[in-house]
Amino acid sequence: MEDPQRARSHTVTTTASSFAENFSTSSSSFAYDREFLRTLPGLLIVAEIVLGLLVWTLIAGTEYFRVPAFGWVMFVAVFYWVLTVFFLIIYITMTYTRIPQVPWTTVGLCFNGSAFVLYLSAAVVDASSVSPERDSHNFNSWAASSFFAFLVTICYAGNTYFSFIAWRSRTIQ
Repeated sequence: MEDPQRARSHTVTTTASSFAENFSTSSSSFAYDREFLRTLPGLLIVAEIVLGLLVWTLIAGTEYFRVPAFGWVMFVAVFYWVLTVFFLIIYITMTYTRIPQVPWTTVGLCFNGSAFVLYLSAAVVDASSVSPERDSHNFNSWAASSFFAFLVTICYAGNTYFSFIAWRSRTIQ
């Protein structure tokens, strides 16, 4: 009777150890690119996230719904902020190496190009919608959000340039 129990416990031990082996091998295949944040495109992405967060939080802290143009600015700022965080995670975890079917250079060029164009339009709309009013809180927040929107636009322009260089070198080969 003790032999079947030992066999069962041995089976459980083997299963547990094989699970641990599989887990350790799957964990070791997880890649993390520590050097990406030290590159210029990596630094620009971090700047886009920080400055983009400032743009939409400065507007969201006001009564922006009174000026319909700020709805467009909020949409662009929040939309591209979320997608930029998503792309940062993809680049840091090197997920793009695990999904070779996706043309990442083209995706990066389209993303950064569209972000540049739409953020430029949002920054212009933001700046043209700022008007002094009795409540200086709204004016100061809107003016600051306009300034940061132009800074984010410059960051996306820089990343568009780097994406274009990567895309062009990829398509020439």
